Amino acid sequence: MTKSGTFIQCLLKPFKSKKDRSDDLEKIAAREQKQFPFETLVSATKNFHPNHKLGEGGFGPVFKGKLEDGREIAVKKLSQSSRQGKKEFTNEAKLLARVQHRNVVNLLGYCAHGAEKLLVYEYVANESLDKLLFKSGRPDVLDWKRRYDIILGVSRGLLYLHEDSHSVIIHRDIKASNILLDDKWVPKIADFGMARLFPEDQTHVNTRVAGTNGYMAPEYLMHGRLSVKADVFSFGVVVLELISGQKNSTFNLSLDSQNLLEWAYKQYRKGKSLEVMDPKLASSAVPDQVAVCLQIGLLCTQLDPQVRPTMRRVVVMLSKKPGSLEEPTRPGYPGARHRRSGRPATSSSSTGTSSESSSQAFGSTTNNNSASATASTSTSYLRSPRLDPHGKRPMQ
Repeated sequence: MTKSGTFIQCLLKPFKSKKDRSDDLEKIAAREQKQFPFETLVSATKNFHPNHKLGEGGFGPVFKGKLEDGREIAVKKLSQSSRQGKKEFTNEAKLLARVQHRNVVNLLGYCAHGAEKLLVYEYVANESLDKLLFKSGRPDVLDWKRRYDIILGVSRGLLYLHEDSHSVIIHRDIKASNILLDDKWVPKIADFGMARLFPEDQTHVNTRVAGTNGYMAPEYLMHGRLSVKADVFSFGVVVLELISGQKNSTFNLSLDSQNLLEWAYKQYRKGKSLEVMDPKLASSAVPDQVAVCLQIGLLCTQLDPQVRPTMRRVVVMLSKKPGSLEEPTRPGYPGARHRRSGRPATSSSSTGTSSESSSQAFGSTTNNNSASATASTSTSYLRSPRLDPHGKRPMQ
C-alpha cells in the first residue's frame, strides 16, 4: 500500500473501531504533516467562540480561526449527535486527503482528540456564491468578468475531479452555496460530504438519491443512476443562475415557464439570449461570452446524460465563439415531454433529442419509492423534489 493509501486507511480507523485510536492518528498525521493538535485549534478559534462561527452543516458547525503563523483557517467540527454528519465527515476526509487543485477547497489537516473530530481547511475570504449572487446587498460585486471567471474556474475544478485526480470523484452536490470565493475571487468547490468515488470501468452506479432542490439531474433524481454527467447537469444549472441572477429552485413563475432552464431555453430559441442576462450586468457584459455560456448551460442540462458534454469538452467550449457550438434542445427535467429522436446532438430542434424513456434506459433503482413520488410531481421537481428520507435535505 502506498504512503497516501496508508494515511487514508488510518484516517478512517477511529470511525470504525470502538477503541480510541487518536494516538495512531497523530503519528500518521505527523508523518504526513497534516496533524493539528486540539489545543492549537482551540486557541485559533478562541475556544470555538460563537463570534467565530461561519455556519452550520449537516455534520456540525464551522469556525474561523487564525494560527500563530498568521494563516487563517476554517475548522469543521463534527457534531457528536449527528450520525449522518459522521458519515459525511468521514467521506470528506477520505476523498480530500489527496486532492490538490486551485479550484477545489484545500484540506490542510485534521485533528482527533478523544471524541472530538475536526477537519481543517484553508479559509476562503469571500462568501459563498449563493450569498453573493442571491442574498448580497452588494449587487455590483459580481460583474460579468467575475461571473465568467467563476464559470471557468468551476469547470476546471470539476474536470480535475472527473478526469485528473487520483480517482474519479463525483461531487453529487454542485450548487451555488458549495462554491466559495477566495480573496482574489477564485472559485473553490467545497463540501464533499456526499461525494462518491466512481469506478472507472463503469458507466454509472446505482445509489441512494441525496442532493439539493433544483440542481439534481433527472436520471439521478428519478432513478438513482449516478455518473459524472450528474455533476455536469448541476454545473449547467449554476451557469444559468450566474447569467440570470435567478435561483432555479425559487424561479419566478410569472415568466410563464416551469423553471429557469425552460425559460432560458425559450429565450434562446427566440434569439433573445441576452434577455436572460441579469440586468445588473448591462454595463460589464461581453455579449459573445454571455451567449456562449448560455448555450453551454443549456447543453449541460440536456435530458439525456449521454448528450451532455464532458467537463473537458466544456472547458474547450468556453473558448469558442457563438455559432460554433452544438445546438441545445429542450433541457431535461421530470415531467418534460421529449420526443425520441435519432438526431445527433449537433442538430437543431425545439422538441429534443430523446424521450423521457431515454432516462428510463438507465434502469430501475433501489429508490423506487422516491422515483415514483418524484415522477408524480411532474414539473415541480425543480422546485420541490421528494428526496430519499435518509438523503440530504434541500437547502433553500
